[in-house]
Amino acid sequence: MTPFAKLPAPPYYAVIFSSKRTPGEDGYGDMADRMVELASQQPGYLGVESARGEDGFGITVSYWQDEASIANWKKNAEHQLAQQYGHERWYEHFELRVAKVERAYGKR
Repeated sequence: MTPFAKLPAPPYYAVIFSSKRTPGEDGYGDMADRMVELASQQPGYLGVESARGEDGFGITVSYWQDEASIANWKKNAEHQLAQQYGHERWYEHFELRVAKVERAYGKR
């Protein structure tokens, strides 16, 4: 399985979540897996790419068809619970950015 998302031609949107984890697991891995599973079932979801270093810094980029799809994902009740746990337990610091992808290219 490739770590690269298989995406359509632009335009589409990227939600970029950069974070620094708190020490310990405390259910994080299971919830992260569940969020990927749940997001993949949402209308407008296109894919995800994620990496985390040993120092606890990570970046997850989820890709979406449009801003309405992102807004609907943000409203999902289970996702909101994960966000609450993130604030309370799992993240020392995080930043979230939403960007419109207008061009994409690479080496395959």
